[in-house]
Amino acid sequence: MLQTKKVGIVGIGHVGSHCALAMLLQGVCDEMVLMDILPEKAKGYAIDCMDTVSFLPHRTIIKDGGIKELSEMDVIVISVGSLTKNNQRLEELKGSMEAIKSFVPDVVKAGFNGIFVVITNPVDIVTYFVRQLSGFPKHRVIGTGTGLDSARLRRILSETTNIDSHVIQAFMLGEHGDTQVANYSSATIHGVPFLDYVKTHPEQFKDVDLLDLEKQVVRTAWDIIAGKGSTEFGIGCTCANLVKAIFHNERRVLPCSAYLEGEYGQSGFYTGVPAIIGNNGVEEILELPLNEREEKRFKEACEVMKKYIEIGNSYGIC
Repeated sequence: MLQTKKVGIVGIGHVGSHCALAMLLQGVCDEMVLMDILPEKAKGYAIDCMDTVSFLPHRTIIKDGGIKELSEMDVIVISVGSLTKNNQRLEELKGSMEAIKSFVPDVVKAGFNGIFVVITNPVDIVTYFVRQLSGFPKHRVIGTGTGLDSARLRRILSETTNIDSHVIQAFMLGEHGDTQVANYSSATIHGVPFLDYVKTHPEQFKDVDLLDLEKQVVRTAWDIIAGKGSTEFGIGCTCANLVKAIFHNERRVLPCSAYLEGEYGQSGFYTGVPAIIGNNGVEEILELPLNEREEKRFKEACEVMKKYIEIGNSYGIC
């Protein structure tokens, strides 16, 4: 008998609901369980999702549920939490910590033995504490990290160069937040080093400031929130991309929040880096070459991670 692919989503707001829809549209899983602090909300979304299945090529069973149903899943997506009002993701930390404590230990105790995919902000820090609460090995707790930020960078570079974003390889590294850094020195356009492309197209880039493009990536989320109230479509697809890579053992290189143990000269926390994603979650972290500026910025981002963890520990939740 073939094994079905099962996903649970905790927190069915703007983000969680679009993660569910993205996975349905892409046929990522066979079964899905939705759980929310408001059970009637989860039930409503589950029915709404089921109403879409007859229009899709892949049959999926979606239902609402609780700890018992979540414990039977292969992957649990954590998208609980509320949006900060003043562009400070750190201010979400205490509420996010309380939310994950309300179910992570219980679902593990109930028998969940799969992979956690964390979206809840501040995602790098929350991912760290999900691992602490679950006791899982590092490769089975993954944050979306700079996955969406890297997609935004590729989109901005595509608009700048007028080249399809699918052939642009470029990563944002470090914190999913203000201190993230664009890794231009390792970026390529279909194998051509991006910085070499810039040099050979002086007219095209004469009015382009690469550091300003980096700042545009950082500002994008707040621009979207100012315009429509929340981000949802991009992060939904980021989540679906990550879960699909796990289920199909794609061993794709995806930017995510992964636990460092010596990579990039850093240890003891999660942050955004490219990693090979397969059935076991994070199979391997890839260390990209960094130039002097990028290395300095990455180290600064890492110091921010360490500070946030200390703040998280001070809440006494874990």
